[in-house]
Amino acid sequence: MSDTNFVIFYVEKPEASAAFYSALLQRPPVEVSATFALFALDSGLMLGLWSRYTVEPAAAGRGGASELAFTVADAGALDQRHVEWSLRGLPILQAPTDMDFGRTFVALDPDGHRLRVFAPAPEPAKTQEPVRVATAQAS
Repeated sequence: MSDTNFVIFYVEKPEASAAFYSALLQRPPVEVSATFALFALDSGLMLGLWSRYTVEPAAAGRGGASELAFTVADAGALDQRHVEWSLRGLPILQAPTDMDFGRTFVALDPDGHRLRVFAPAPEPAKTQEPVRVATAQAS
């Protein structure tokens, strides 16, 4: 069985998108050319940015129909990332919001690809069963 480890976004300007993602991910691409850039992420996922004008077969859609998700440790980290990305000028499609899976917000890259950041909801506390104490009965 093969492993899924690449996500490829079709972009208008791969070099400009590579600069955007270098700043966002705080790392340089492992490969870059006029038509393609590639980032290796800590999770093992590879993010490719391919010119929508040179991909074959030709790309039919535009960004916004899927998401690249980033997990953060908690709601505080999520709110901090929201501030950072807002200060960078990323368009925010969804402000920080609590949803059934946790706290989340969605930003857009220059090509309209959705970038979702989320902090998973904390596990519900498990109730403990009462401790049963065995007592010796006097006879």
